[in-house]
Amino acid sequence: MKKIGLFGGTFNPPHLAHLIMANEVATTLQLDEVRFMPNAVPPHKVKAGDATAAQRLEMTRLAISDNPLFTLEPFEIERGGVSYTYDTMKLLTAREPDVQFYFIIGGDSMDDLHTWYHIDELVQLVQFVGVARPGHAGTTDYPVEVVEAPLIDLSSTLIRQRLQANDTVRYLLPDKVAQYIREEGLYGTR
Repeated sequence: MKKIGLFGGTFNPPHLAHLIMANEVATTLQLDEVRFMPNAVPPHKVKAGDATAAQRLEMTRLAISDNPLFTLEPFEIERGGVSYTYDTMKLLTAREPDVQFYFIIGGDSMDDLHTWYHIDELVQLVQFVGVARPGHAGTTDYPVEVVEAPLIDLSSTLIRQRLQANDTVRYLLPDKVAQYIREEGLYGTR
C-alpha cells in the first residue's frame, strides 16, 4: 500500500516552513510522496485582496518544483467551492483505495481539530500527522501522530505584511515564488 502525505492549506503564499514541515513528515514516516493541495475556497480564511486560486496553485507548483518527493494536488481547486477535508477525503479514498493517506497539519490546526466538519468520520478516513507550530499548544483528543520538526515562527500572513511594506522576504520563501509574486504584483508589490 502506498503511503501518501496530503498537505492542505491556503498557501497564500507557500513558504519555507511549509516545505520543511512536509519534508520532515515525509522522512520520518517514510512516505512515498507528499501532495500539496491548495484549497479552493478555504472555510476559515477568506480575505479581500488575496491571490486567486489559480495564482496560489502556481505559487505552490513553483515552491515544490525542486523536490521529486513533492507533487501538486489540484483536486480542491478543480472541484471549486468551499473546501472541507471530510468531503475531499471521501472522494480521494474512493478514487485511490490502495493508498494510506496521511493528512499533515500544524499545531494551530491540531488545537482546532474538534471544530472540523465531520471530524469523527474524517479520522476514520485519514491518519492525521501533526507538526508543532510556535505559539500553539498542538493538543487534541483526536488521534494525531506527532512528528518533530524544527520550529520556525513563519506564516503567510507575515510574508504578505512584509511584501506590502516592501520589506525583504529573502530566505522566507523560495526565490521562484518571490519572483512570481513580484511579476504578478501580488500582495501590494506593484
